[in-house]
Amino acid sequence: MTIQKKEILKLHPLIDGFLEKLLVEKGLSENTLSSYSYDLSDFSVFLKEKDIQLEDVDQEILYLYIVYIRRRGLSGRSLARHLAALRGLFSFALEEGVFNHDPSQFLENPKLPRTIPDVLTKEEMTSLFNSLDLNDKFGYRDRTILELLYAAGLRVSELCSLSPLNFDAQTGLLKIFGKGSKERYTPIHNTAATFLNNYIQNWRPLFLPKCKNIFLNRNGASLSRVAVWKMVQKRALEAGIKKDISPHTFRHSFATHLLDGGADLRSVQMLLGHSDVSATEIYTHVQTERLTEIHKMHHPRSKPE
Repeated sequence: MTIQKKEILKLHPLIDGFLEKLLVEKGLSENTLSSYSYDLSDFSVFLKEKDIQLEDVDQEILYLYIVYIRRRGLSGRSLARHLAALRGLFSFALEEGVFNHDPSQFLENPKLPRTIPDVLTKEEMTSLFNSLDLNDKFGYRDRTILELLYAAGLRVSELCSLSPLNFDAQTGLLKIFGKGSKERYTPIHNTAATFLNNYIQNWRPLFLPKCKNIFLNRNGASLSRVAVWKMVQKRALEAGIKKDISPHTFRHSFATHLLDGGADLRSVQMLLGHSDVSATEIYTHVQTERLTEIHKMHHPRSKPE
């Protein structure tokens, strides 16, 4: 009989200790902590089904687990996340003296393809902005959200957690709490700052706020990430944009358009809140692909005789 995850009310004390360390010492975000908890719960299910104690796990058992999750059709990215959780757990077990060796040390991550993110053109962005009704409180709220996503390259979780105190109208700076609760300050241009300030002062009160967040739903509660995703899809459809876009598309567009305009990679990395510049380098591939197409279309020697 298969053991369901919901039957596991508490994980192994070692796993609980590891998750507590991530929360208290590492300061990981709620989303990251939730993902680690889910993946390690999955591992606990596997061990219970095989009647294996966590303290008895060795390299062979870990290989069996990888086969087990691969058969479920997990993407390479999901598999890599599972392996990261396991490595963290067994590193913690080594520190605690529960293990005298690390059974995960020889596990190899799957090779992940570097996917080129889709972006909106500047013309598509303008068309989307201009399609919203600014005389309607939802239209003004949504325009402000889209302006901010594009002006600051925010993650949707960063946008949803903003409070009025995070915005300095005089300097046009946003105080953002990114992944791992890392704090950064991001400037926004005058248009976005004007929309945001006007929304906070004149439109947000119409939602009858029940929380401190800037962006609210019709009940005055915080707007969720799913709600923002649905709004972006709806507004893109209304604007006649055919691309399958999400809130993250605005982050991709923000970075790509900055680099197109001559911004250096290090500055874009800081604005995006990437801890590693390699995460930002994906946007240089977008530029390279576009330049290649331009070269093929316009260079006289690229054209057929």
